[in-house]
Amino acid sequence: MTTTMADPSHEIATLAGGCFWGVEDLIRELPGIVKTEVGYTGGMTIDPTYEEVKKGTTGHAEAIQIEFDPSYISYESILDYFFKLHDPTTLNRQGNDIGTQYRSSIFYHSDEQRKNALAVMERVEKSGKWKKPLTTELVPATKFYKAEEYHQNYLSKNPGGYTCHYIRE
Repeated sequence: MTTTMADPSHEIATLAGGCFWGVEDLIRELPGIVKTEVGYTGGMTIDPTYEEVKKGTTGHAEAIQIEFDPSYISYESILDYFFKLHDPTTLNRQGNDIGTQYRSSIFYHSDEQRKNALAVMERVEKSGKWKKPLTTELVPATKFYKAEEYHQNYLSKNPGGYTCHYIRE
């Protein structure tokens, strides 16, 4: 299911950067983030389950859908943070998680988001912060399927749970 927003002035960002638990745990703390949901997007299977997605056969990425208030935080700021919380140079991999379901992706919801994402990606690439080229894909948003409830806010519910995400300065 796609997220519905209570406030029409809010926007949606959809990002994938490896296991969705760690991405959500870090993103939801940013000021201006209204709501986060983890789920699956970018694949072919209708209404996939975690058991299907984790096998890497559905084409979906583990992703996070973010509702944010652009009067508090910009889409570009969210993307800048996104490029600090995962390694965007490892193709289909974050830490111990390997497979296309763990790819680095920006799923844009408008032409403006696409343009802004391209600008951020170019800035990150030129910064020299990463020694290898970005592998992050920039693709149109497709249907987002909310993951099972036990995945939502997983690391808040399970503080010792696995994550390979941390902020790189």
